[in-house]
Amino acid sequence: MPPIAKELTVGQVAERAGVAVSALHFYERQGLIHSRRTAGNQRRYRRDTLRRVSFIRISQRVGIPLARIRQALDSLPDNRTPTPADWARVSQQWRGELDTRIDQLTRLRDDLTNCIGCGCLSLSSCTLSNPEDVLSSTGSGARRLLVDALKDETAPQD
Repeated sequence: MPPIAKELTVGQVAERAGVAVSALHFYERQGLIHSRRTAGNQRRYRRDTLRRVSFIRISQRVGIPLARIRQALDSLPDNRTPTPADWARVSQQWRGELDTRIDQLTRLRDDLTNCIGCGCLSLSSCTLSNPEDVLSSTGSGARRLLVDALKDETAPQD
């Protein structure tokens, strides 16, 4: 039986993690994973990169932004493979955030059911397009479009 390689090529990581090579390059540009370069300028990844890529993919599936994923990965030890306790600590930090998001999605689902049943889609009373009538204080006219445009301009970019 051949010895287990301490480092993996980009193709090996991609195949074993089930991601495209371009995804690994993207993750690396974002500071989520790291590689070293060989004398021939080829990437080599430590074996624990496989777990980190899995963690990234799972975190993205539950809606965690890349910036938060990077913070979590930065809190993990560099000198050893993270333990189950390390991963549990990181995921526990997000538990409250995920519970809040679940509550918001549940309310949104319930409001959508009521909205479809009502059929009005009134900007003045619809709980989806104007929750708690927050737009009434902004004046008349196409305020909804203006509010969304301003929100998009000031929102932090990942």
